[in-house]
Amino acid sequence: MKSVLLVIDVQYGLFDETPRPFEADAVVERINILTARARAAGVPVVFIQHEAGDIEYNSAHWQLQPGLQVKEGDVKVRKTTPDSFLRTELEALLASWHTEHVVICGYASEFCVDTTTRRAAALGYPVTLVSDAHTTHDKAHATGLQIRTHENATLPNIESFGPEIKAVATSELHFTN
Repeated sequence: MKSVLLVIDVQYGLFDETPRPFEADAVVERINILTARARAAGVPVVFIQHEAGDIEYNSAHWQLQPGLQVKEGDVKVRKTTPDSFLRTELEALLASWHTEHVVICGYASEFCVDTTTRRAAALGYPVTLVSDAHTTHDKAHATGLQIRTHENATLPNIESFGPEIKAVATSELHFTN
């Protein structure tokens, strides 16, 4: 199955400002493991960058988190909503690569990761949500860990789109394009 790895919104202004997201450094390390595995298997790696408010295009806050290992050949996609497909070239890129499956990780679990996961499934793509490689900030109603746990439990239970959504830990995920 031809896969693509989507790394969503792991940007300086979202990740490195205090307070930082839950397990920020560990999530970056896991994403680096995933991107290395993807590249080794010939799987395209797409870094998606949000821009809105104080995260203006090309500003310091818009830049990818410095700990990410970005390589030549990786693709970058700009977006302005929690949906990585809305008003972006992502859907056309996936079609041009004959993508059959997407793997999703990044920030923020309950917003951009959730919305992009749902949209990918609605477009017909089976989705693997990397259960320990997405994160968010603590909120008044729940911690970052609780929000991640909720997303990992909720998204795989959505069957109405048709394609399967599953949550899999980094250690269990291997690419085989």
